[in-house]
Amino acid sequence: MKHERAGFANMAHSTAQDWSLIATDFVAYSAKLPDRVLTHLRLLDGDFGGFPVDRLTHSLQTATRAQRDGRDEEYVVCALLHDIGDTLGTFNHADIAAAILKPFVLPENFWMVEKHGIFQGYYFFHHLGMNRNLREQFRSERALFERTEEFCAKYDGPAFDQNYETLPLATFEPMLRRVLARPRNSIYAGVEAAKAA
Repeated sequence: MKHERAGFANMAHSTAQDWSLIATDFVAYSAKLPDRVLTHLRLLDGDFGGFPVDRLTHSLQTATRAQRDGRDEEYVVCALLHDIGDTLGTFNHADIAAAILKPFVLPENFWMVEKHGIFQGYYFFHHLGMNRNLREQFRSERALFERTEEFCAKYDGPAFDQNYETLPLATFEPMLRRVLARPRNSIYAGVEAAKAA
């Protein structure tokens, strides 16, 4: 079956009909985002990087700890995806995870994921000859600072326990699907609603 495509070679020459076609495809493609995120998250399975547990287990354990502590669904999904950037963003993994989550989460959760790499450094940067107090540059953002400090201390930092009863990915999949189904901070958030009307 041949798939209909836009007819322009240069965006400057595109038409409303072209963009109607593209928007229709965008809606279908965006609906599959959770599947692509889950596929990418599974790439962390078996990747230890020298840590006591593999990166997928660490992600699952972080989410498990947050869920068991009564955190809301969005927070738990942030905990699950906080290190998803490890594979492609070796030097800025937190930025990658935050970019994926930004359209779907509250600003304080976005900030927490984006900055967690600096905050977790408090526990190990000094072992690498780095400044463990880099997080202090954000101290004036008191509520955000405390939220991210707590995330690292309670959920991210302790999530390397080989003996912890970690919940499987299937537990979190429905949550992830619900959170990633509701973009609220994107210039494209209205496209889906417009096509449905």
